[in-house]
Amino acid sequence: MTSDEPTRRDFIMVATGMMAVVGAAGLAWPFIDQMRPDAVTRAAGLPVEIDISAVEPGQVITVTWRGKPYFVRRLTEEEVTAAGALTAGDMKDWQPADERIDEVEGADSGWIVVSANCTHLGCIPKTVENAPEGWACPCHGSVFDMTGRILRGPAAINLPSPPHVFASDTTLVIGTDTAGA
Repeated sequence: MTSDEPTRRDFIMVATGMMAVVGAAGLAWPFIDQMRPDAVTRAAGLPVEIDISAVEPGQVITVTWRGKPYFVRRLTEEEVTAAGALTAGDMKDWQPADERIDEVEGADSGWIVVSANCTHLGCIPKTVENAPEGWACPCHGSVFDMTGRILRGPAAINLPSPPHVFASDTTLVIGTDTAGA
């Protein structure tokens, strides 16, 4: 019998092969699925909205985005003036203060949003209440001004600013791709 017509045996072989493929995929799926990040990890990368309406001038709050702390500071007029008075000789990583201070329409003073991890070894600096110092790292002695610029100590660079935007005069959004917009 040399017919090119499929036989019942051919059908059973194809059906058995397909069942084996489906069974192998069903068996492998839990192992593949467990390698994906869980819902908490996926949600951690999403932008976070912060209500800043209750933050008074001179006050600092700490918020979390992507599992890391960030300082949000509302500057007083005196702090803005003190930050602007610092020169390149006063700090290790010079950056003009106006590049770090966010002006919000309807607000009478500027805002700072910076990482709350020291750029030396990742410690969390403590807030200092006397201008021009804004934060001091208790572990190794790095001192930052109120805009997050390094003044002295072992840290080599300023506290970085995350991508953020002020959606309104009462809402800060951290984690946006439209920073500076």
